[in-house]
Parts: sequence; structure tokens; C-alpha cells
Amino acid sequence: MGNCLHPVETSFPIDKTGTQYTLDLSNYAYEENNTYDSTDSYDNYSIEAAAPCHSCNLLDNSSLPFFILTSFLGLLASGAVLFVILKPLSHWRICPSWPILAQLAIGSALFSTAVPVLAPGLNHSHSTVLCFLGYWVWYTSAFAQALLIGCYACLNPRLSIGQIHGLTLGLTVGLWGAAALLGLPVTMASDVYNGVCTLAPVRALEALKFTHSAICFTIFTVLPLALLAAKGLKKALSKEPGPWVSVLWVWFIFWWPHGMVLIFDALVRSKIVLLETCLYQKILDVMLNLAEALAVLHCVATPLLVALFCYQTTRRSLPSLSLPTRQSSLVDALSGKS
Repeated sequence: MGNCLHPVETSFPIDKTGTQYTLDLSNYAYEENNTYDSTDSYDNYSIEAAAPCHSCNLLDNSSLPFFILTSFLGLLASGAVLFVILKPLSHWRICPSWPILAQLAIGSALFSTAVPVLAPGLNHSHSTVLCFLGYWVWYTSAFAQALLIGCYACLNPRLSIGQIHGLTLGLTVGLWGAAALLGLPVTMASDVYNGVCTLAPVRALEALKFTHSAICFTIFTVLPLALLAAKGLKKALSKEPGPWVSVLWVWFIFWWPHGMVLIFDALVRSKIVLLETCLYQKILDVMLNLAEALAVLHCVATPLLVALFCYQTTRRSLPSLSLPTRQSSLVDALSGKS
């Protein structure tokens, strides 16, 4: 992915994350004859650091096959898992809280449909409305999945939420509604530039982009850490079960770096954190691309995690159901003989 040997040199390169490397005139020291006084120093920035930094973009037009293949496999895997879970006579219907697990597969499928819209190289996203919709679906589905896993981990040890339809409906409406609202900042900060759907490089929208980065950091990074901390505290201070650890927690591995890198990039763009050399900026750009690629892969991994979770749960549930079944068969046989 990406053409790193021969990067395209542009005056103001903009990547998909909205990072823009412009010439900051405040870091230059000009005289009337356009010479530079080497004795001046401005916040440890040099004349080279102030110049545009041309990074190697891993997710450029050459990465289009990766996005298309991931989207196809994600839709295929999500559809297969949903078919098995929702099949009327499927034994997976005895899986606890299967409506919540089905929503995880639905969220993964929605994300898969948004991947081609935001993929570089297609050059078809000339519609601003389509760009808005792509970003909104992309992050709304991701936020919903994270909130579903977090709430399921906290509620499952106490409540069998799969058997309480009112609770399941309330969680569904509440979590998806919250995820839809949390996806609005990045939606309003996106636009189409040079045929590519990306975050708008407009200073007036920096507040929206910073808000989006803070939301991603909270949901993708802080939430799993809080679940682990709560589990450890519950186990150390009392015998009560803490958040239920399951294979679904692997989902956060795909999004945890995304939240970390986005908040750091936001701090750099807001100049709270200063990068003194172009090399540091290039490393940050590579990390942004790698974190995004890892996040995209979750749409393939999520259905597999849901399937593995249901398989493990049904294996534990089926033996407990077999005893009553044998007892009822024995009663029917004895009654027939009598």
C-alpha cells in the first residue's frame, strides 16, 4: 500500500485524516531583502521545520484493492453470521443476548458499506452528501459497536439482557442514538477535495475535528482501559463479578491505536504538542495510516469474533439443555407403556 519511493510533491498535501502541512509564516524571520537571520529562534522551530513536510502516504490510490477486498469480505462475513443467528431454527438462537450480538454484525456490515465511499483511488465521491453519509455511517457503526460491547460486558453478569425485550430495545435505541450523535462532528467536518472524501482543511472546522478526536480517544481507548480497571478493582476489593471478559473485547485492539493516534494528531495540529523536525511528522503520518488500516480490518474480524463467541456459548448451553430433553423423553416413554 502506498507509493513511498516516489511520493507526489504538492504544495499543500492533504491526507485522508485531514492533516495539512502548510507554510507557517510565523516561523520565518524575514528582512526587507528577504534574507534569514540565523540568530533568531522561534519556539525551537527552524527554517526547515517550518517548510511543508511531504510524508509518505501509505493509503493512497494504490491501496484501493485493500479497501475493496476488505469491504467485500466484511459484507460476506457479516451476512453469513447474521443469517445463522437470525435463522428461525438455528441452535445459535439459544446464545445469551443474541439480539445484541446480531447488532454487532449489523454494525460491521454498515461499516463495510461505507469503506468504498471513503476509499482513495475511486475518484467518484464528488457528492458532498455522499461524503457526509460515508463518514457518518463509518463512525456511527464503530461507536455503536464499542458501546454495545461495553454495555454488554457490564450488564451481562447481573442481567440476562437477551431475555428482557424491553431492556434490549432500550439499549438498542439508546446506544445507536448516542452513536449517531457522536458521529455528527466528523460528518460536519468532512467534504470533497480533488475528488476524494476527506476532512476539510479549514481552520474554522478545527474545533469539530478536535471534538471528533476526543470522542474517538474516549470510546476507543479510554473505554476498554476503564473496563479492565473496573474488572481488576472488583476482583481485588470484592467477590462481586466485574465486567464480563469475553472474546468480544478483542474488537478494541483494532480501534485502540486509532483513538490514541487521532488525539495526538489533534494536539499537534492545535500546537499544544510541537514536532520539531519533519521526521517526527512523517512518523505520525505513517502511524495515522497504519491505525486507519487496522481499524478498517475490524469489519472482517467482528463477524468472526461474534461467531466464535456464539460457538463457545452454545457449547456450554447445549449440555445443560440436553438433560431436561432426555427427562421429558423418558417420561413420554413411560407414560406410553402405562
